[in-house]
This record gives sequence, structure tokens and C-alpha cells, in this order.
Amino acid sequence: MKTITIIISALFLVIINSSFILVKTGLEIVREAEKVDNGWGSSSNTLTMTLTSRNGQKTTRKMHGYTMEVEGDGDMSMTIFDTPRDVKGTASMTYTHKIGDDDQWLYLPAIKRVKRISSSNKSGPFMGSEFAFEDLSSQEVEKYTYKFILEENINGQDSYKIERYPISKNSGYKRNIVWLNKANYRVEKIEYYDRKDTLLKTLSLSNYKLYLSKHWRANTLKMVNYQNGKETLLVFSERKFGVNLKKADFSQNALRRAR
Repeated sequence: MKTITIIISALFLVIINSSFILVKTGLEIVREAEKVDNGWGSSSNTLTMTLTSRNGQKTTRKMHGYTMEVEGDGDMSMTIFDTPRDVKGTASMTYTHKIGDDDQWLYLPAIKRVKRISSSNKSGPFMGSEFAFEDLSSQEVEKYTYKFILEENINGQDSYKIERYPISKNSGYKRNIVWLNKANYRVEKIEYYDRKDTLLKTLSLSNYKLYLSKHWRANTLKMVNYQNGKETLLVFSERKFGVNLKKADFSQNALRRAR
């Protein structure tokens, strides 16, 4: 009987140890997601932004943009508003960094001036939308610490549920909860919690398409703000990769000339 007990105990320890080996850390998961998506180079797109007020009133804006991958650092991106008339020509530019706060600028055609967005204002709304300026930056792995929660099915997809904590003191969030598709590391959903750790808003990503036989991109993003009752919907179209871009295309002079 004692021998059987020893064998059962040994098997139990093997099972427990195997479980620990199989469970990935949050950092390992996001590192794998980063590795899978590296190498896309450059892209362009057009997009429609629809703002919905608490009472259901809708405002639509048309935009186009460019993004370039930067080796050893975060992405560079630019977005230009095409319509309506009151925002036409307004343009934003972001340099995302792996370490430290991102650099962001906004060109305002009415005053023909480039305005730098200070780090303390990163949590502010982008052009009246439910997306904050910090939401527009590429989500570099180094900008957070991570905690794996569990594996969970969401939107019919088996996913990793991960908690991440912004390192920057200027972030408007205490934490985010992110669901990453296990099969291809696509982001299915993100919950954003404010500095008081109250649920602020949720981003749902859908209408994914595969580009360059490797890179998944969501063409529909819906941000719902639970504290003010507003929503912002982004619908991407005409995505193109391999666009001829260089760093000089993301200068303040280029931002002023953006059309």
C-alpha cells in the first residue's frame, strides 16, 4: 500500500510540474505575438470614423493614413482628416518608442501650426473621439508589465486573457485586460480601466483580414465608453502594404504638407 501511495504521489507531482511547464507567462505570450507580426514594413489605408453621442447622434469623418515599421523602436504613423470641412487638413503624427513616452504632434490648419502633444496629455481624447492619444500608438511590449490570467473563449475563439499594466506614469489607465487569439495572436478585445481601477471603456476588434500571407489586421474597431455613454467606430479600407515610405515622410514639415 505504501508503494502505491508513493507512485500516486510521484505521478501527481509530474502532472503538476507539467502544468507549470505548459502555462506561459503573459510576457512570453505577447513576445510571441510581437514576433509573429514583425516584418510588415510599411502600409497605407483609408478609414471612416463615426462618433456616436450618448443620445445616439452620429458624426462621420473620413481620413487616410500611413504607417512605417522602425527597426529597434516603435512605429511611425500619420493620419490626415479629409472630411468634414471643419476638420479637413488636420493631421496627427506619432513616433512610438519602446522605452519612454511617445512623441506626438497635431497639425491644425486653421492656425497653420504644429502642436506637440505633451506626455501629460496622452490620456486626452483624440479629436473628440473615445480613442485617447495613447491608444493611437503601437502597443510595444516594453511599455507594459504583464500577468497571465487564464485561457478563455471569446467571440467563439480560444484566447489568452492577459492583464497588462502601463509603465508610463502619464498613462490614463491603471491596467488593461487583453484577449489574444491562441491560433494567431490576433487581439480580440481590450478592456481599459482608469486610474481608479474602474472600467472606462472596451475596444472590440473584428472583420480581420490576412495581408502578405502573415499579418492579420482588424478592419473594424469599436470603442465604447461606459462612463460617458459615447462610442467611436473606426472602419478601415484600401489597406496597402509595401508602400514607399521613408523617415523623412514623418517630419514636422511633412506633417504641415500632409494632404
